[in-house]
Amino acid sequence: MGHSSSVSVRPVAVVTGASAGVGRATAIALADAGYDVGLIARGEAGLRAAADDVLGHGGRALGVAADVAEWTEVRDAARAIEEHLGPVEVWVNNAMTTVFAPVADTDPAEIRRATEVTYLGQVHGAMAALELMRPRDRGLIVSVGSALAFRGIPLQAAYCGSKFAVRGFMESLRTELLHEGSGVRVSMVHMPALNTPQFDWCRSRMPDHPQPVPPIYQPEVAARAILASVRHRRRQRIVGGWNWMIIQGNKVAPGFFDHYAARTAWSGQQVTGQPVEDRPGNLDEAADAKPGTEQGAHGGFDQRAHGVLDRQFLRSLGQVGRELVESLRDRARELAGAPSR
Repeated sequence: MGHSSSVSVRPVAVVTGASAGVGRATAIALADAGYDVGLIARGEAGLRAAADDVLGHGGRALGVAADVAEWTEVRDAARAIEEHLGPVEVWVNNAMTTVFAPVADTDPAEIRRATEVTYLGQVHGAMAALELMRPRDRGLIVSVGSALAFRGIPLQAAYCGSKFAVRGFMESLRTELLHEGSGVRVSMVHMPALNTPQFDWCRSRMPDHPQPVPPIYQPEVAARAILASVRHRRRQRIVGGWNWMIIQGNKVAPGFFDHYAARTAWSGQQVTGQPVEDRPGNLDEAADAKPGTEQGAHGGFDQRAHGVLDRQFLRSLGQVGRELVESLRDRARELAGAPSR
């Protein structure tokens, strides 16, 4: 779908989870940078719209409906894209889904499905890319990671576990390619909180509407970081100064950040005063499969997606400082064997 068959000398990139959010923004950024783009996602309406975006930005496009949790579907999609667009030079693994809920309120089958999409989807994408790239001894696999690949938070166990696993897999794959002396490269881009449709689409059992933990950035920030990794092929990139500080601090004092996450991330992931009923979300069915359901790159937080310069975030820094102090006390009490709160 959305296929243009004219001869092109542009390089070819593939993006999974391309129908919305970071994947949609990345497909547009790649087209602007001179790439033809293969688009993989489940939602056919979203795929058509994404293909139209790529065409509108000067690239050829081929959208392939596939579930990244299924190896054969990913491999077949990769082969179809290469057959129609040409040799794949860049593969961006981005597809994800999750369940916003405490572990105690999550079904094991839900965690399995979220893991199959978010973790195994990247494994399948990398393996399909390798089948194409290794014989040519060139290419780049970009893994879209997260600050939550380093620091787990409440209500996101399925997602955090998957992103931790992705980081380990990609590090192992990178070492194997280095051992071979391969020309294929692996790059990881770890994202901050982003204003994408996932907070409207993913399954939730939280009492209020889920939101990204501030500071929030637009998906185009993520797309620019991915494009920079395509150009410079750095091993790893952490997007967002706040993200970077949390990740570095967690290396030094993970126990302290356990308490900080326990204190702040529960409420920080909900829009207070906006109750929402339990919803099935997009675990099993794409949210943008039918006409009229595609949403584009952005979620519902455009007014907050200014990163650390967001006024509401800046006003919250005093409370952040107080929570840091209380978290330090909680950790001290835990080490002393006393109740933390």
